[in-house]
Amino acid sequence: MQSEDSRAVRLWNALENHIPAAVRLRHELHRMPEVSGEESRTRDAVAAALPEAMRASRTEVAETGAVLRLGGPGRAVGIRGELDALPVTETTGVEWQSQVPGVMHACGHDVHLAALVALAHAVAEAGAPVPLLAVLQPREETYPSGAEDIMASGVLGAQECAAMIGAHLQPTLARDVVACVPGGVNAAADEFVIEVTGSPGHAAYPHLAEDPVLATAQVVVALQTVVSRRVDPMRAAVLGVSSIEAGTAANVIPGTARVSGTLRALDTETRALLRRQLEEVAVGVAAAHGCRAQVTVTSGEPVLENHPELAALAGRELAARGFEISDTLRSLGADDFSFYGAQAPSLMMFVGTGAAAGLHTADFLPGDDDVRRVAQAMAAGYLAAAEMLREG
Repeated sequence: MQSEDSRAVRLWNALENHIPAAVRLRHELHRMPEVSGEESRTRDAVAAALPEAMRASRTEVAETGAVLRLGGPGRAVGIRGELDALPVTETTGVEWQSQVPGVMHACGHDVHLAALVALAHAVAEAGAPVPLLAVLQPREETYPSGAEDIMASGVLGAQECAAMIGAHLQPTLARDVVACVPGGVNAAADEFVIEVTGSPGHAAYPHLAEDPVLATAQVVVALQTVVSRRVDPMRAAVLGVSSIEAGTAANVIPGTARVSGTLRALDTETRALLRRQLEEVAVGVAAAHGCRAQVTVTSGEPVLENHPELAALAGRELAARGFEISDTLRSLGADDFSFYGAQAPSLMMFVGTGAAAGLHTADFLPGDDDVRRVAQAMAAGYLAAAEMLREG
């Protein structure tokens, strides 16, 4: 019976053998992207590329997602791959650029999926220290969250998923740098809408109306003081207004105005504070101008918390493979991978590309070698989780 150390060596060696096929899969996925909620073709292409031993276990979930298992019974490690692309028109000009008008893999999900397939083949070849779950997740980019729906389905519990691993490209990090950061690394994120209602009138007689435009402008300004004057300066938070809508004519005071935006925080207490202050400020400032404010908050992702032991073990594995490890990268970005942490210890790693173009831009194009780096990060996370599970 082979030792766990020899099995890990076999896995690392096998992984390299499956990178060329994974790169070809990446090109195929990049050519034919699908937006959130429409990813069935992408799901089927990835599932067909996984080892044959996994295909019979396919369980469809969250409408256009699937979970596939490699290995026998018992506690398993899940690896997340996001299926969806973005409504962006690609401008890279590469031979294998998107063939779907107005849709593009502008966040690297094609790379993540291909890397997951390479890892699954390597585990199948080397022998699985613990069962592996390929979690093909839809709707990472939109609400309702695909990860939340997968959690609600109970499929991961039924599969005894005891740890979840994710890896995401990050152009702000240099090539060959991987962030394995313990604790909170991405923010809890909520979206809000404030509808301010006054009484309409002629713009020449403002004293006969209650102007929701003026009230809304004051609400927006007042909201900017919430983070600066209500949140502990040692805690990270964002309260941002991103959209304002009001009126249709220059000489008409409208009856309503509407703003929308985002709340972000790296801890649950600050998240709750932001939500309370949003309501109090909007309602109070609108009332001071003779108007009424109705606040609607759509709850999004919780804080993405990396398990400290998983982060340390994966970082050790990657350092042994020549990567530079960062333990400081945190951001108020959000990823619905955070929902998996409610089920089991989880780890999201960020893999540096050193690319000039940023995520979600029309010219974002990770190199094919990034498939290898993401696959190596996933392998490190998988081996770390396997070690943690063996230790109980």
